[in-house]
Amino acid sequence: MALLKEWQKIAYDEKKDKGLLRKFWDDYFLLEKGVYEQLLAEPDVEVKGTVKELAEKYKLSVLEMTGFLDGINDSLVEPNPIEEMEEDTVVSLKFDKEKLYKNMVEAKADWLYELPQWESIFDEETRHRLYMEQKKSGTIVKGKKIGRNDPYPCGSGKKYKQCCGRKKA
Repeated sequence: MALLKEWQKIAYDEKKDKGLLRKFWDDYFLLEKGVYEQLLAEPDVEVKGTVKELAEKYKLSVLEMTGFLDGINDSLVEPNPIEEMEEDTVVSLKFDKEKLYKNMVEAKADWLYELPQWESIFDEETRHRLYMEQKKSGTIVKGKKIGRNDPYPCGSGKKYKQCCGRKKA
């Protein structure tokens, strides 16, 4: 069985006791934070190796490393083949800094996007800009509603009620 399927079976087990599942995620998030602290300390260094080697490097189990790779995959310069990944699959952790920051904001992972390591990567103004860009990306802005006496935007120069708003007989 591919590692990702094994990870998902454990991490998203709906039959598991909610308290145990919550503890599982709390423990995982602490491990994840530790890996990000190390990665962000040297953001321009590409970390590469097999899944097993990286798990050993960051003191994680192979399945925990799989969960980490699943979480960071959308932020990588080149995504890893996580669907068919095995212990001996060579993966890269070369991440796009802006994309990673925005994905952390999108995930509402404040314990990650507020890590002090970000301060040496982006200044406060840049972090705020990236934060706001991500928050606004999910906001739908409706245009001004056209009133019945306003000129209609179809270009006819007529009012809505005399143009496209007229009821057809």
